[in-house]
Amino acid sequence: MSVVAAPPELVAAPEEPTGRSRFSLPAVAWWIICICIGALFALPLLLSLVSSLRPPAVSQGSPQLIPKQISFGNFHGLNKLGSGITDYLRNSIEVAVATVIGTVVLATLAGFGFAKFRFFGRRLAFLAVILMLMIPFQAIVTPLYVLLVKVHLSDSLVGLALVYITYQLPFSIFVMRNAFSAVPDALQESAHMDGCNTWRGFTKIMLPLAKPGAITVALFAFFTAWNEFFAALIFLSNQGKYTLPIMLTLIQGQQYGQVDWGLLQAGVMVTMLPCIIIFITLQRYYVQGMLSGSVK
Repeated sequence: MSVVAAPPELVAAPEEPTGRSRFSLPAVAWWIICICIGALFALPLLLSLVSSLRPPAVSQGSPQLIPKQISFGNFHGLNKLGSGITDYLRNSIEVAVATVIGTVVLATLAGFGFAKFRFFGRRLAFLAVILMLMIPFQAIVTPLYVLLVKVHLSDSLVGLALVYITYQLPFSIFVMRNAFSAVPDALQESAHMDGCNTWRGFTKIMLPLAKPGAITVALFAFFTAWNEFFAALIFLSNQGKYTLPIMLTLIQGQQYGQVDWGLLQAGVMVTMLPCIIIFITLQRYYVQGMLSGSVK
């Protein structure tokens, strides 16, 4: 039995892929666009670095991309500012570390409870947490200040850290709840069948799988505590307890209203450098944590 081939004109032509655009840019064009956008964001940072490295006598002039002379005089001048850059740096580190630890611990436990436990009013309680995201921070400053005065934690770094933890918890609980929801319940059930109690299953199985979400919460908490200015200005009155953002407001010249720009840029670089290093190191976990729970 012979097989008759179809005429060439009757053979269907292969269909063009519909998902790819005919006018898509080549990879080189995307690289050029990304490099231009990156240079646009990097240029102010480069100018700030160059201004901080210029000699104090010429740092008041117009900014230059290539300094004629490199000097660390502006960074040495930070030690003569108020209590010294060392005290302000230590205060910021203490507040940031306390905020990160408190936020991660509370948000992790709360997120695990909302994601894996079934209890009466669970959805209503989580809705209340989400609604707290809509309350502006300025609206709760006065009640928080009155509360800290009553518990004798006003004008203290501990009280400031508690304020930052309170501000970060709603968003952090939301992120951790999504991170734990992305972990299959079958893993927790298998752990119980193997003899693990709830706490051991949480620490040994669930928490390692939700590590990107926990790192995302830690990053947000650190950046908030490190860069926040308004609450620190309100709750701290002792100059020796100021954090780095408030320290930047102290940088002024001998004359009223005149700012030492070289000294200011040196303070900006000291404040900005830890954030850049930490974010570059942990950015892959940040992306994973933000996408946790978005896809089942």
